[in-house]
Amino acid sequence: MMVSTRGRYALRVMVDLAEQPRGAYVPLRTIAQRQGISLKYLEAIMNVMSKAGHVHAVQGRGGGYRLSRPPEAYAVADILKLTEVSLSPVVCVGEEGIACERSAACKTQRLWAGLDQVIQAYLRGTTLKDLAAPVHEN
Repeated sequence: MMVSTRGRYALRVMVDLAEQPRGAYVPLRTIAQRQGISLKYLEAIMNVMSKAGHVHAVQGRGGGYRLSRPPEAYAVADILKLTEVSLSPVVCVGEEGIACERSAACKTQRLWAGLDQVIQAYLRGTTLKDLAAPVHEN
């Protein structure tokens, strides 16, 4: 599994929104500047997030974006599924698993299926609240 730039940026924007006061609308230009991401690129990402119901948008003065639910209600997997073709390590496992001609005799399919389960569980078990929490250095 290789998370695309689009997926990484989507997570960064959603974490940025999770760090803002509850209910506050944040202009996309402000997020773009804070995150060092092109405004045009963020507009495309936020269009996807908005259509999925992950964010509310208000246009005009005082407008911007805000999360539509509390940060703990967003699993990382839900965000990445909107931006990635697949979250599985190989094409023959996961929700969109495509069987190959060797699947009946494949000695490694169990390995890939197990890895896929670990990845999915980790991404489902990590929320925006977790990512927005302060980082503690040791």
